[in-house]
Amino acid sequence: MTYSGGSLRGGTVFELTPNHGVYDFRTIYTLGHDAEGCNPENALLMDAAGNLYGTASQCGEYNWGAVFKLSLSDLQYTSLHDFTGYAIDGNYPTSNLIFDALGNLYGTAQFGGAHGLGVVFEITP
Repeated sequence: MTYSGGSLRGGTVFELTPNHGVYDFRTIYTLGHDAEGCNPENALLMDAAGNLYGTASQCGEYNWGAVFKLSLSDLQYTSLHDFTGYAIDGNYPTSNLIFDALGNLYGTAQFGGAHGLGVVFEITP
């Protein structure tokens, strides 16, 4: 992913495909449509079905960041959580996500929580 740029200036998801010793570049998705997350700062996580998961440090419905899923089969962006900026769910998610055996997603947000110093979050399917 790129932090910024693309036609909507909210970052891009791209693919590099090996081609005889070099790589072909292709933009898969441009972030920043309406209330989508923007400005991703981390790596993407892929599930067994080929869907991509990530966090965007800004934008989203409340402008405090988002956790999203990007389906590669139809290039559909789905918001899994839009951070409210309140202490309970935090804001500015910048970590890589991880899955557990049940398909729950875990990550961190830099700010929020009881002392304003960040939160660890879980998103369940």
